[in-house]
Amino acid sequence: MNLDRPLAQDPYGKLPGAPSFPVTSTDIADGRPMAATFTAGGGNVSPQLAWSGFPDSTRGFVVTCFDPDAPTPSGWWHWAVVDLAADLTELEQGAGQSDLMLPGAAMHLRGDDGEHAYVGAAPPRGDREHRYYFVVHALDTETLELDEDVSLAKASMRILNHTVGRGVLVATYKS
Repeated sequence: MNLDRPLAQDPYGKLPGAPSFPVTSTDIADGRPMAATFTAGGGNVSPQLAWSGFPDSTRGFVVTCFDPDAPTPSGWWHWAVVDLAADLTELEQGAGQSDLMLPGAAMHLRGDDGEHAYVGAAPPRGDREHRYYFVVHALDTETLELDEDVSLAKASMRILNHTVGRGVLVATYKS
């Protein structure tokens, strides 16, 4: 693995601006390494996430986890939950296990590993520390009307077109 390669750009820094709001967690901390529990080798348990202060125009949410530092041109999608209701302000630890753990009409999209679930951090052994962007997207719609097998690149375009606010928490991990 080439440890001299530069870190990827902040993937959300390149997008049109949106009002920000806080995302917190009892399991992970912004800018800090995550515990092994939340990694692919430690059980693939999704962390608890909570959010507040989002725009009044919010009609729904999407939660994603993305690693821009994966050694691919397009990073790596670890998690995507769409169609979360506007009155929801938290996902409990383990909600990423399956759609059965999600409230209401919410559902998982297929991540880059092929699963419809949270798949934890798994940087290549010996690679530098990777950043994991846990992002809550506040949307102007209740549903994105996406098929569960849509690519996350296509889903991201739909999310961007409906974003009214965005909360970001970035945890790290190194194998």
